[in-house]
Amino acid sequence: MTKAGFVALVGRPNVGKSSLLNALVGEKLSIVTARAQTTRDQVIGLWTEGDVQIVFVDTPGLLEPSYRLQRSMLETALAAIADADLILVLLDATRPDELPAGEALDALRQHRGKLLVAINKIDAAAEGAIARLTEWSTTVLDVEPLHISAADGTGLEQLRSRLVAELPESGFFYPADDLAVQSVRFFVSEFIREAIFELYEEEIPYSTVARVEEFREDRTPIYIRATVYVERDTQKAIIIGKGGAGIRELGRQARERIEAFLGAPVYLDLWVKTLPGWRNKVSALQYLGYPVPREDAGRASKTSKET
Repeated sequence: MTKAGFVALVGRPNVGKSSLLNALVGEKLSIVTARAQTTRDQVIGLWTEGDVQIVFVDTPGLLEPSYRLQRSMLETALAAIADADLILVLLDATRPDELPAGEALDALRQHRGKLLVAINKIDAAAEGAIARLTEWSTTVLDVEPLHISAADGTGLEQLRSRLVAELPESGFFYPADDLAVQSVRFFVSEFIREAIFELYEEEIPYSTVARVEEFREDRTPIYIRATVYVERDTQKAIIIGKGGAGIRELGRQARERIEAFLGAPVYLDLWVKTLPGWRNKVSALQYLGYPVPREDAGRASKTSKET
């Protein structure tokens, strides 16, 4: 009998969920930067070997939201927790004081029976940090944690074996040779965002989003037209740069990432537009493909019925 299941990777921002997904799947699917809150959507990666398939679900960080996009991100993570067969909670050995709390911690406790915990970044841990996190995990979640490093591979095979042992008996959810679920357009927009996170500072990366408008695989090189949306005209000017130098460098770095992913040459036609306050507007979030927070969706549904 085959075994298969969904494993949600959850934790505070920047604990290494995306790096772990990439390491476990063996392919760069989730973008990774040094900044927190890089992941905004679920990213699904597949590992299939023999009669076992693990569907890894990388999630946005468990944070306390301050605007609608962050609320949407938190609800995306909470939905993954509710739907998963197993929940792997990652703790950061370099930041032992940053732990799940509030609504996120309540959700984890409600699904205590399918929790696993891994302390990540043990290769860079400060003295006493692993012991502190182990105590928190065993006391608060009643789970003895595994010790891993997504960066150098320490403990990953033991982690994979533990996940396989806990998986339910099930048929495969996806073809055995698939590595990812989302569309190529999704990954293209993510690689553009990754380049933005690497190139720009302060608020710019958090105020931008990329949207693929056109994708033509019948051309050589592959033609991709994408728009980077920002919240203010000043941000647009910064991204474009003096004489267009900024957007040319952004296009170059994004194109290199996309070509590495696609294994083919790409012509990236990149534009920048202002969409004022998009992170906190329901209509803008819908247009850009983000889930609308439940509270806003409920109000919209009520208004629609009344009219």
